[in-house]
Amino acid sequence: MPVEGKDAKGLYVTGNKFWLARSTHGRTPIFKTPDELWKACCEYFEWAEENPLQEVRGFAFQGTVTKETFPKMRAMTIGAMCTFLDITRKTWEEWRNTRADLSGVIGRVDQIIYTQKFEGAAADLLNANLISRELGLADKQEHTGKDGADLIPEHSPTETARRLAFLLTLGMEKTDG
Repeated sequence: MPVEGKDAKGLYVTGNKFWLARSTHGRTPIFKTPDELWKACCEYFEWAEENPLQEVRGFAFQGTVTKETFPKMRAMTIGAMCTFLDITRKTWEEWRNTRADLSGVIGRVDQIIYTQKFEGAAADLLNANLISRELGLADKQEHTGKDGADLIPEHSPTETARRLAFLLTLGMEKTDG
């Protein structure tokens, strides 16, 4: 018997209510041990894998238009996992900084989510442009020097002439010697 919001295969249908898929409803989970947190995070990983996003594509053949649905990889995120766990992102960050007992699990979860997004983008299963920004891998170029100064400072005509004379002198020494 299909669950509300899922199709016969158990996949969430278009317009699903993701926030209802979280691991708890109406109570704040208290993860007393690293194992409890790890188990709950693994539930999120499984949910994300078992519930890919659905892309609908239209096809036309001999005047007939049909629509087909294709599964697309769902990028795991800390934010979606926090929703699934029924905690805030702020709570996750606080645990990272204050709960030494959970630090191993939090570090492992962060790495798993990072790796899943990186590998998904590298395999062109996720939008590489979007994921690279999310992971802080965007190509950044410096357009100014220190404190906003020009990268190539402009010199006065006198300074430019002095530097040119110096370079010419070096060239003459090489030819004379």
